[in-house]
Amino acid sequence: MKRVPRMLPALVALAALTACAAESGHVPQAQAPVVKAISAAGVTAPAKKVKLDIADITPMGEKSEKVGVGFPIIVTFDRDVKDKAAVEALLEVQADKPAEGAWRWVSARKVIYRTKTYWKPHQNVLFTARLSQLPGNTGAKDVSRRFAVGTQNISVVNTRKHQMRVYRDGKLAKKIPISAGRGGLIRNGVDVYLTTSGVHLTMGKKAVETMTSSWMGVTDPKDPRYYKEEIPWAVRISDSGEYVHQSAGYYHFLGRSNQSHGCVRATPAGAKWFYGIAQRGDVVKITGTKRKLQWNNGWSYWQLNWTQWKKGSALKS
Repeated sequence: MKRVPRMLPALVALAALTACAAESGHVPQAQAPVVKAISAAGVTAPAKKVKLDIADITPMGEKSEKVGVGFPIIVTFDRDVKDKAAVEALLEVQADKPAEGAWRWVSARKVIYRTKTYWKPHQNVLFTARLSQLPGNTGAKDVSRRFAVGTQNISVVNTRKHQMRVYRDGKLAKKIPISAGRGGLIRNGVDVYLTTSGVHLTMGKKAVETMTSSWMGVTDPKDPRYYKEEIPWAVRISDSGEYVHQSAGYYHFLGRSNQSHGCVRATPAGAKWFYGIAQRGDVVKITGTKRKLQWNNGWSYWQLNWTQWKKGSALKS
């Protein structure tokens, strides 16, 4: 089952393809700070000019969460960036266990950092934006955020064998019977009832998520296609509404056949355990379906190979 989150305009078309919908949305982004200067006499003086600042950084800092080894650094500016190369050159990433990485611009205000290979687990990564060094932007303050990388959680979902294998720090931790998308609902040439195959990242989780049929335009409770269900242990893995979650009954299908609207349904015990270990940025590899995951569907940036990813940088090298 699936939800409809707030997305970039470029992803609005994907939202129409969601297989289930959730009632809740994203947390609003933080507003850029207002810079003021106080004179010696205590009178507010004209502020130094700030032409660019940061509105939001994802993920949160080391004191708020631990992230998975696939996590991206997503930086959103408070206005359109005119000189992307100049700004990108002022963005620095330093890891305790260094890994090659690159930035990719996905809009005039948003740039994303991804490594060539997954981050090493159990380390800290420091991001710094030296915006005060941008010509004409002396009123801005440099911004830093330290991330904590936790356990390496890599889950492999085989939709043909109806099983999810979860590896923690390279060791198989659990096998979970699952049921994936059954297929059979074509919209704009896409079977939206199929689970997407590819490298997903976990994006967030809720102990109970409200799933509805509104994504199909079905809101009348008298309609036989209508549903509104409270689904436990929901871990989101795409913007088009895919989750790993506890199956709402139908346990006899788990491990045997694909019967969902596109999500990965799991046993109650398996779903609760997976929810408990899930960190944003964990890797969930799904195989066995004909529907390919698009690289800009959620945090699915690992769908691009390294050469493709680097083409999104504003720097020449």
